[in-house]
Amino acid sequence: MKKMEEVLQDWEAVIGLEVHCELTKLETKMFCGCKLEFGAEPNTHTCPVCLGMPGALPVPNRAAIENIVLAGLATNCDIEKHTMFYRKGYMYPDMAKNFQTTQGPKAFCMRGWLDLAVDGRGAEERLFWKDLGEGETSENITRTDAGYIAHVGITRIHMEEDAGKMIHVGGGEGRIAGATHSLVDYNRAGTPLIELVTEPDLRTPEEARLFMQKLRQIFLTLGISDCSMEEGSLRADGNVSLRRRGTCEFGTKTELKNINSFKNLHDGLAYEICRQAEVLEEGGQIYQETRHWDPSKKRTIVMRVKETADDYRMFPDPDLAPYDLSDEFIERVRAKLPELPDQRAQRYVDELGLSAYDARHLVDHRFTIDFFEAAVAAAGDRARELAKPLANLALNDITAYVNAGEGIDFATTAFTPERGVQLVELVAADEISSKQAKEVFAAVLEEDKDPQAIVEERGMKQVSDTGAIEAVVTQVLADNPDKVEQYKGGKTGLIGFFVGQCMKAMAGQGNPKLINELLAKKLG
Repeated sequence: MKKMEEVLQDWEAVIGLEVHCELTKLETKMFCGCKLEFGAEPNTHTCPVCLGMPGALPVPNRAAIENIVLAGLATNCDIEKHTMFYRKGYMYPDMAKNFQTTQGPKAFCMRGWLDLAVDGRGAEERLFWKDLGEGETSENITRTDAGYIAHVGITRIHMEEDAGKMIHVGGGEGRIAGATHSLVDYNRAGTPLIELVTEPDLRTPEEARLFMQKLRQIFLTLGISDCSMEEGSLRADGNVSLRRRGTCEFGTKTELKNINSFKNLHDGLAYEICRQAEVLEEGGQIYQETRHWDPSKKRTIVMRVKETADDYRMFPDPDLAPYDLSDEFIERVRAKLPELPDQRAQRYVDELGLSAYDARHLVDHRFTIDFFEAAVAAAGDRARELAKPLANLALNDITAYVNAGEGIDFATTAFTPERGVQLVELVAADEISSKQAKEVFAAVLEEDKDPQAIVEERGMKQVSDTGAIEAVVTQVLADNPDKVEQYKGGKTGLIGFFVGQCMKAMAGQGNPKLINELLAKKLG
């Protein structure tokens, strides 16, 4: 099978996402008063309504409606004032009433969009963007200094209820294949769920991953869900098809179902792109079907032939009156909007002088936002001056530390924002080097001491006395006349050798910046 980079030379991937998000911050289910609680004893939070008993009537959760309107406003959607709920035929045992209450062609939120900043290695997946000049637009992308911005349309965000949970017993991996029997837990049935459907505007697995990541950060900022992909409160279905480059007609799509991590979303789509290309290039046919991504085997597996809209037999729910949202209701919800990630990033640029690249990556994760905000506040009058090194600290050292651990809550570690300010101040004052700062960062986490105390205890303070450093530089050059001649003969890479010798002579405490400056001056 070809690599994706090879495939995308001849084929263009057309990707759309369906993102499902449970409104876990609510107290009760969508149409009844049953409590929402992850991990509760099976079938302890059920009632006649969510079990579909005859004569039981649903009552919509007002707070859930507010949450979906909030989500729509945060993703640039139009809010439909008049809409209704439908019944969708559901033939699986995890929904006892044999239908799912959802919305039809007109949802609460319609015609939205998000812009994705794609840069670094991720941008390389989309071919030909480098042919554009900075600020130039082609199709749905605009070139930036570091990559491109992809404009992704949102078809709708609709409200529905989640199904229960199937537990397959006797199989090797907890899946239905090979299981001897299955159990059903209806606690989750009826959980308020919003589903966001994108336009087919995504062209690479990386764009899909970034969209999912950005949407998660928005929903976390809104406070409508815990967005736990591990627990299933946020999951995605990825639809993908291929077409020959230069053509406009869509190919036959397949759907990857219930992807529960950013990596799995990227890797599953990447594999499916390669698989479809292989089938098509060998003269085969792609079938519209639902597939499962198996991360252990790194392949997709057919689950079922895809249903069509007719299979759902949707019709307006006779037990639920149509919804009419007033302007007053919509504006009251709008007033609850917090500062969203893109707005926060722009504030970092305008008020703190950060680059757009640093600002947008700071808002990618809650832990980098929380640390940076608190550190900037602790910096006081020096906030703008120290913003760049504090951003570097959050994006490099702190992110690496969190990513290396399992479920680390950085806010509970010994490295407080105040200690972060102290550390970058030590570097700014040339008391320690940036390399030494990494050693101090690790020591603070391990010993729970202030950076200043660690520097003093370990005798790490840099020598920045120009006279002392100049004497060492002069001696190093005198001791290595052959290397000096080679340097002057064009081997400028030897500057690293001279710096190393100077640092060795000063037991690692010389100021590297001053050493470099003096060497450059003397070597002329």
